[in-house]
Amino acid sequence: MDSTNIPNMIEVSTKKLVYDLFPIDRFPFLTTEYFGNSLAEYLVAFFIFVAIWMAIIVFRTIILVRLQSLVEKTRTKYDNRLVEGLSAISHFFYVFLSVFLTVKTLHLSETINHIFDALFVILIVYEAARFFQILVEIAFFKTSSTKDQTMLNALRLVTGIVVWVIGILLILSNFGFDITALAASLGIGGIAIALAAQNILGDLFSSFSIYMDKPFQIDDFIIIGSDMGTVKKIGLKTTRIETLRGEELIISNQELTSTRVLNFKRMKKRRIVFSIGVEYSTPTNKLEKIPGIIKQIIEKAPLADFDRAHFLKFGDFSLIFEVVYYVASAEYNDYMDTQQEINLSIKKSFEKEEIIMAFPTQTLFVQQEKTTA
Repeated sequence: MDSTNIPNMIEVSTKKLVYDLFPIDRFPFLTTEYFGNSLAEYLVAFFIFVAIWMAIIVFRTIILVRLQSLVEKTRTKYDNRLVEGLSAISHFFYVFLSVFLTVKTLHLSETINHIFDALFVILIVYEAARFFQILVEIAFFKTSSTKDQTMLNALRLVTGIVVWVIGILLILSNFGFDITALAASLGIGGIAIALAAQNILGDLFSSFSIYMDKPFQIDDFIIIGSDMGTVKKIGLKTTRIETLRGEELIISNQELTSTRVLNFKRMKKRRIVFSIGVEYSTPTNKLEKIPGIIKQIIEKAPLADFDRAHFLKFGDFSLIFEVVYYVASAEYNDYMDTQQEINLSIKKSFEKEEIIMAFPTQTLFVQQEKTTA
């Protein structure tokens, strides 16, 4: 990693300024050397440090503030996240950056230069990891609920691992190590780990798929096969569901992404179909009234939207009417309250009209044979 170009440019311009202010012929003591550098060179380094630090102050207090005010006026949010990430860079990084660029203008041993280079790369990697994790966190909380903390931690972990692996390779390369073989070894090792832990990785990637696609979220009521319940936690490997009986059902994320899932939380309205049977002895004129009676009852219910009511068929022991309506709510309790209100109103109306509901009955006809004397 070549990090001498920028310091050399700064050194040339700063030396000219210092030597103009403090000519060597007027200040001969500036040629005295300490630890391989003259006092003039130390003075140049000091001016470089001050210049860099002043530039950083201007950048943090003026430029970043102006950028924040500008990006708030734009429609896209990506520039906001970029500026927020830049604002989150630590104060220590700027201090070390100033020291690093200043030290590079001095004549130091190769070992010390390598140490500063390594420290600078480590700090760069650390700040890059923090920067990308902050961007992930900002993007996460602006597109999802704070209840998905497990998924946020997973994204931050993956981002940190990727950045640190790249950073370690850069550090080793800076110290002269041949990272080609190491990178190949990491690739082969990664394949071996992936094969050994393919089920775990399958669940991990399935959890990312659930987060990105959002087939369901926390507190959604879902049905998977013969199981149903409310989603309580979406983890990296499993999802936990509280069933109607109160048990905790634990299902692997890979199974959830490879099967059909019914999500009732996304349902805007519920379609209800039910049947009513009346006795065969009911007069035809009263049978004709039943669809109108049911329609009036359903239209009075607050959440109900009437669809149809028809004389469906002749049953084994009753005349069957089929009724269809919609409940404008996904809540099961709302549906039950509405159905109960409709059932009670139908019972009252049928009693008033003297329409008798049927129940399973059998009529036995006995025929007597005539006897001759």
